[in-house]
Amino acid sequence: MAREDRQMMAGPVFSRRALLLAAGTFPLTSCVAHITEPRTVQLVTFNIWHDAGDWPQRLPLLVQSLKQAGADIIILQEVLQDKTRALPNQAQTIADMLGEYSVHFFATEPPGSLKRYGNAILTRFPVMDEVGKKLEPLNDYRTALRLRMSVAGSAIDVVGTHLASQPDAGAVRTLQVNDLMDWLPRDHTPLIVAGDFNATVDEKALAPLTGPRFFSTLPQDPSTTTLNPAMGHRERVIDHIFAERKRFEPVAARRIGDVPEDGKYPSDHFGVRATLRVV
Repeated sequence: MAREDRQMMAGPVFSRRALLLAAGTFPLTSCVAHITEPRTVQLVTFNIWHDAGDWPQRLPLLVQSLKQAGADIIILQEVLQDKTRALPNQAQTIADMLGEYSVHFFATEPPGSLKRYGNAILTRFPVMDEVGKKLEPLNDYRTALRLRMSVAGSAIDVVGTHLASQPDAGAVRTLQVNDLMDWLPRDHTPLIVAGDFNATVDEKALAPLTGPRFFSTLPQDPSTTTLNPAMGHRERVIDHIFAERKRFEPVAARRIGDVPEDGKYPSDHFGVRATLRVV
């Protein structure tokens, strides 16, 4: 991955030996103060709507929602960095305000570009490996970002992505999901795939993620939506956290960022928060 991305991220890939040595360097309380119980992972996925609307007004609402969620891993979509307007990388800004997260960002535009737009993952866990991918078809400018993290001494993979948004783009989303699944490692590491899929779980494009291998963490209640109707959206659940059935058990899941403050919302999407037990 290019230098600019790695500077924003947590630094070098950690070996098992390096992690063990680092653990002995600091007091135990500082290592585990904000990590959930062993073998349990708390995640949030949230489309932050880039800088649309009033970003300076929305930013503190978004950070407040994420603080209340208290997740170990935060997967963000529509993350913008625009040097022409003096807009720093939004994921880095959010992480700076939250504290204690490393930031990992991937975009179709190369590092050093004046404007970059993509997906980010914030994590409190040690990162063992990271890689990003431009999804086919390349003219839709969609990406995926995978982090391999150490959770209570075991590796898990978390992938963040954002698929084609057009209502009639089912065939494009099918290609993107297939490209994503073909790209992922086949080494039996427990896998979570999350993001804004712009599709409900019954869309054919999501079949590889809704079949026997995975479950969706958010209950598919007819009254639930992850699109904010106050922003003019039709109510649908298109933001998902998919986890492998054989490797995770659902503990809890809910929406976040769905209560306005003075009539204002953090985004045009609601976030999804899930707690999973690694088995």
